[in-house]
Amino acid sequence: MLTVHHLGTSQSERIVWLCEELAIPYELRIYNRDPVTRLGPPEYKALHPLGTAPIISDGETVLAESTAIIEYILAKYGRGNLVPAVSDATFPDYLFWFHFANGSLQPNMGRTMLLRRVGLPAGDHTLNWVNGRLDLALNLVENRLGETAYLAGNAFTAADIVAVFSLTTMRIFLPFDLSPYPNILAYLQRIGARDGYRRAMKKGDPDMVPMLT
Repeated sequence: MLTVHHLGTSQSERIVWLCEELAIPYELRIYNRDPVTRLGPPEYKALHPLGTAPIISDGETVLAESTAIIEYILAKYGRGNLVPAVSDATFPDYLFWFHFANGSLQPNMGRTMLLRRVGLPAGDHTLNWVNGRLDLALNLVENRLGETAYLAGNAFTAADIVAVFSLTTMRIFLPFDLSPYPNILAYLQRIGARDGYRRAMKKGDPDMVPMLT
């Protein structure tokens, strides 16, 4: 049985959502963050040497890293869903956007979050550079969503499952205003209307209101 080890308020929401969209059987085990450190509890960290979310187990297989997990589940259980065929004209776009969130958007958010906590003064060169990179990434998403309904094209794919965390739950850790990005906001409303997303968020983080605005 595929088991999703879900740390509340984390990137592991992607995996719960993927399983719901694919309508595959899985066991969901929920772990709560330490109320002081906001980190995972010892029993979660013991699941994998990285100790980070998400983590799955599937028989003898234990796997971390959200995009690796998504590729594993799609390859083993996806039956060709949520991934365009290699022959499809959208396949290169799918690959780019599938890797964009964790390759560009999320790292820029992480750097911005850390520099804010350090308390660098306004106008600091490093802070300006990091903020500029984040603005660039967000504008890239905004412009793309002005062209297509979803990131890989007009069909919902796993690339959207990877990206949405950075635009929603990540804002708990790095607050930022999406009002300058109307295409992103409209996109998040489309995401929020999906039954799979609603089920996943209700199951994994029932006390959290998804940040879709």
